[in-house]
Amino acid sequence: MIVVTGATGSLNGATVEHLLGRLPAERIGVSVRDTSKARHFADRGVRVRRGSYEDPAALRHSFEGAEQVLLVSSNDPHADAVALHRAGIDAAVAAGARRILYTSHQGAGADSPFRPARDHAATEQLLADSGVAWTALRNGFYAHSLGRLLGPWRRSGTITAPADGPVSWTDRADAAEAAAVILAGDRAFDGPVTLTARRAVTFDDVADLASKAAGRTVERVTLDDERWVAATVAAGTPEEMARMTLTTFQAAREGRFAGVDPLLAGLLGREPRTVADRLAADVDDA
Repeated sequence: MIVVTGATGSLNGATVEHLLGRLPAERIGVSVRDTSKARHFADRGVRVRRGSYEDPAALRHSFEGAEQVLLVSSNDPHADAVALHRAGIDAAVAAGARRILYTSHQGAGADSPFRPARDHAATEQLLADSGVAWTALRNGFYAHSLGRLLGPWRRSGTITAPADGPVSWTDRADAAEAAAVILAGDRAFDGPVTLTARRAVTFDDVADLASKAAGRTVERVTLDDERWVAATVAAGTPEEMARMTLTTFQAAREGRFAGVDPLLAGLLGREPRTVADRLAADVDDA
């Protein structure tokens, strides 16, 4: 059996949907905080059990009989993510899982300015020390994040942000599908695997792509880090969140998200979605 955590969320929920297209439902289980939100899976024959990183006993029960467990990374900026992930790893080991998979992130590194990257690196070390076969799915930076980082570019005609670096923006739906391919396949992927779009782009590149999508010039405006933080806070974002977001740009300037890898395309059997696809969809929805 394959057990997937966080299956009521966008990422791993989509992975379960893809698994249902590849495997019998009785071979799939989900571990969720609120089982009522996973009724659509239970109705199709998926085993649904309650489990959360904060409740190790329930988590072990939800992992019972699993050969593989897919752990979703915590997205709570106020939580001790590494401690939560440790609880998930320990529960999977105790349940007898033969492989643990984890939704990591491209650029995972103990010295990254971007705190989630440090959490991912620490979690990968826990996996390496677990004694169980493991796979870290180092997904590229999710392209839907661009909607927040680019600001109201369709209205303003400008993309105003701090200095950045190339990022291989990757569609979250593509990453979810690739995880299902790996889980359901016969090929073993050991350690970190990188799942990214084919090309890394800067915000200068994004401005060019946005101009083509919108049919008018979109200008890239670069602000000093502190000026950008001040402007973001003035627009209503809490300063803590603004400074966390700033570390994304700082890590990009160091090239932390610049790598690309053909593996995602190979797993999907098609080209991954691109930033141009995302921007075109944004224009169509406007």
